[in-house]
Amino acid sequence: MRTAPRAEPRALTVDEALARILERFTPLPAEEQPILDALGQVLDEDVRAANDVPPFANSAMDGYAVRAAELAITPVLLPIAMEIPAGSAATTPLQPGSVARIMTGAPLPAGADAVVRVEDTDGGERVVEIRKAVAGGENVRAAGEDLRKGELVLQRGLVVRAAEVGVLATAGRASVHVVRRPRVAVLSTGDEVVEVHEALEPGKIRDANRWSLAAAVRAAGGIAVPLGIARDTADDLRRALRRAAEEDVIVTSGGVSVGDYDFVKTVVGELGAMDFWTIAMRPGKPVAFGEVLDKPIFGLPGNPVSALLTFELFARPALLKLQGRTRLRRPRVTARLTEDVPKPPHLRFFARAIYDSANGTVRSTGPQGSGILRSMALANALIDLPIGPSLAKAGSEVTVILTDAPEDR
Repeated sequence: MRTAPRAEPRALTVDEALARILERFTPLPAEEQPILDALGQVLDEDVRAANDVPPFANSAMDGYAVRAAELAITPVLLPIAMEIPAGSAATTPLQPGSVARIMTGAPLPAGADAVVRVEDTDGGERVVEIRKAVAGGENVRAAGEDLRKGELVLQRGLVVRAAEVGVLATAGRASVHVVRRPRVAVLSTGDEVVEVHEALEPGKIRDANRWSLAAAVRAAGGIAVPLGIARDTADDLRRALRRAAEEDVIVTSGGVSVGDYDFVKTVVGELGAMDFWTIAMRPGKPVAFGEVLDKPIFGLPGNPVSALLTFELFARPALLKLQGRTRLRRPRVTARLTEDVPKPPHLRFFARAIYDSANGTVRSTGPQGSGILRSMALANALIDLPIGPSLAKAGSEVTVILTDAPEDR
């Protein structure tokens, strides 16, 4: 016998829901990582240079180290007193009236103050004809021109990119303290879903959500821990959530609606507390957020578009904040619609879209059903349509969220 429909609580606005979620998240503790492994993480310490970089004045070109004052009149023939390849150093000063053949990166000999490019000479090996004068310091990298010993070169709170990895290496750091990446349990629910390699029997669908959400966790900088499929029983879900609570964050899909076999809210209530479970938006109105055994849980809808879109809007900013990021929201621009976009008047609507930056226009990806995952694959943006009229008309100006761009605020 079916139970009577359950009344829904007041639906939160998107902004209210995000604010309540972000209140619950603070950066994770720091960990020490090898500098390459720290890529994409947030520095949890200030980094200072261990030495001058470069540590000595060196040649920026293949050529000849000279005393610039001796080249007042060119061309001039000068004897080559020594040769200095990269990785070695002159043992004696450069005497007046002579030059040193020098390679890029090699230290200047004492007495030299400039380098003439080999292209501005005849390339001689015993005596060289200098055909062009240079000023003092020309084609020379000064000691400490990049970093000075003890100088603050990277500040706590910076995101480690490829350039920062290079700076760390240059500064003499093989490892660095960074905010730890969150481990995120990803769990699908439902008797209707099967593994991707299984044959489809009547009434079954392949589990796309676990894979798309695990990928979204990785894209947000987290460590995805896929935990398989929990079946539509309270016991199986209880077991799965206990395991999931061993991680930092739990993300589930399915089981948060009001059906007789939707157990996520019930089991979360047993093992923790539910904060809210409905948001005035489409797709993705049934979004549950709470905690299980003191770990935050995002109970996302089962429809694949709804699951991925609500992860983008709510879980991704939370995971970024856990990692010490301060920019949590994607860029927004205003663009002109090239087509009519229908929408529910009583809900905030997020249409999957293709944004054309060159023309400042945007259009939908086509059919917007919450089961059409291809609409997300085609999209590089979301059209953010507020509660209001049931049609956004072609030619109107709309707000666009650039989902392929890094957060800027």
